[in-house]
Amino acid sequence: MTLDTLLLALEHTDLAMFIREDDAAFPWIESIHVLAITLVVGTIWMLDLRLMGWGSLERSVTAVSRAVLPCTWAAFAFAAISGGLLFASNATGYAHNNAFLAKFCLIGLAGINMLVFQKMISGQMAQWPAGVVPHAKARLAGAISLVLWVSVIACGRWVGFTLKQVADSAG
Repeated sequence: MTLDTLLLALEHTDLAMFIREDDAAFPWIESIHVLAITLVVGTIWMLDLRLMGWGSLERSVTAVSRAVLPCTWAAFAFAAISGGLLFASNATGYAHNNAFLAKFCLIGLAGINMLVFQKMISGQMAQWPAGVVPHAKARLAGAISLVLWVSVIACGRWVGFTLKQVADSAG
């Protein structure tokens, strides 16, 4: 069984057909997805800007992290679920869309950046009280995260402008 066969099977599930064919389902799910991504990126940026020494200097990095990360993870769950539903509605089109693939890869890179930060740098966060700008590695991790998430958003918007073209050329 090929990947395209699996993708077509996903597209032909009752749920995927409902999302694709109902006048309101796709726009509502997409709205939830956009709002969730907004929360994910907004809360991540709050921490990234603190890591870079550009915001929330009156609070420690640890305090900012504790304040925003629960919201980040909850919003990420909503974004992943709603994104999965949107994907199911046109799985073949998304799977062959370069902007979608780039978005997915960039999210993966953002996750790798976060894991590297957690392994190499986050143990030092307690040493960065309010008013202290973290060292260069932490600032770099924040800057990389900012660039990756801006790129995720750009690719996500690009998907909407290129998906129909890909679907038309594939069919």
